[in-house]
Amino acid sequence: MPHTARILIVDDHPVFRKGLAHLINEERDMTVCGEAEDVDAARTAFEELEPDMVIIDITLKDKSGLELLSEIQSLRPKIPALIVSMHDESMYAERAFRLGAMGYIMKGEMSDTIIQAIRQVLSGSIYASQTMVSRMVGRLSRKSDPASHPVESLSDRELEVFQLMGKGFQRKEIADLLGVSAKTVGSYRELIKKKLSVNTSGELMREAVEWVSRR
Repeated sequence: MPHTARILIVDDHPVFRKGLAHLINEERDMTVCGEAEDVDAARTAFEELEPDMVIIDITLKDKSGLELLSEIQSLRPKIPALIVSMHDESMYAERAFRLGAMGYIMKGEMSDTIIQAIRQVLSGSIYASQTMVSRMVGRLSRKSDPASHPVESLSDRELEVFQLMGKGFQRKEIADLLGVSAKTVGSYRELIKKKLSVNTSGELMREAVEWVSRR
């Protein structure tokens, strides 16, 4: 009897999550074994359900999908993982691949393309759009690749702090979410200010709010 791939979906947008589940369940050799909308629920589902593959939204309610990806990879290295996102690939895709994702696809892609990406990742192959492939080849062929936006220069952790600031979280709340001290968050904020060339905390907050609102 052919193996049916069991897939866990982690996405905090119910309409997209349900739509994706319906799309997958229409395939004869795939089934959605579980759904989660935040990191805690995803962690529990992953450990209990032992899926063959995970599909993760890069932006979740409480934490970054990249942080969840990192946790999952530490629990089961090489688990097939596909990142879905509304965000520009140039901002996030390379970060996701560095953390162990095998695919990255925009939510606006056609249904057939999404299924193709899922199948490719399940087979053990990397899935990336032609735009992303061109970008990665470009990086390899040049000694330097200046960021098209200053935010691209942020480290993964700095980007998480910046995102949470833009969502209105205060320093202590960010520290609790990321499992670090408030002092450490303060240090990240100072590094971000330097990289974004802003002088005050107020300016940094405005930059963060505006950046998140555009996404």
